[in-house]
Amino acid sequence: MRGVSIPNFISLGRLLAVPIAVWLILDGNLGIAFWVFVAAGVSDAVDGFLAKRFDMQTELGKVLDPLADKALLVSVYISLGHVGYIPVWLVILVVFRDFVIVGGIILAHTISLTMRMKPFIVSKINTLAQILLAGIVLASAGKILDLEMVIMPMVYLVGVTTFISGAAYLIFWGRFVAVSGDGE
Repeated sequence: MRGVSIPNFISLGRLLAVPIAVWLILDGNLGIAFWVFVAAGVSDAVDGFLAKRFDMQTELGKVLDPLADKALLVSVYISLGHVGYIPVWLVILVVFRDFVIVGGIILAHTISLTMRMKPFIVSKINTLAQILLAGIVLASAGKILDLEMVIMPMVYLVGVTTFISGAAYLIFWGRFVAVSGDGE
């Protein structure tokens, strides 16, 4: 069975960590939520390493890994926004950008366009900034590290890179559809 692999089980574990992280944040256990978030990040690195190093990449893993990553990050942002640790405008921006990306992929498949995409450099920077902000907020609110002074600069960095990344995807898809269109 080609879909069954250790990296896929690790990704599934990360996906199953999402409701635990959300519950911990909403219940006020931000220190423990921080460690769940860190463990999820480590598991992402481990499953990626195993999949590439030992040729364990599967079609399921190509979907499951980014799904687990997005589910965790978006859920943590929504939860932290709900309890007031991240501004609501930023939560909306982050969730909307991910909705635009997933919606664009679904739309391309719906209209039978084959699209191979590599993430833009700004999107990689944005993802890193989003992860760092979530970790910093969880560590600070969970009393693990005092990082309060870097939260607001990170909020604005995430806001700017999220906006630019979302705009880049919209422009790319607009051009892609225009070039791939059937002239209608």
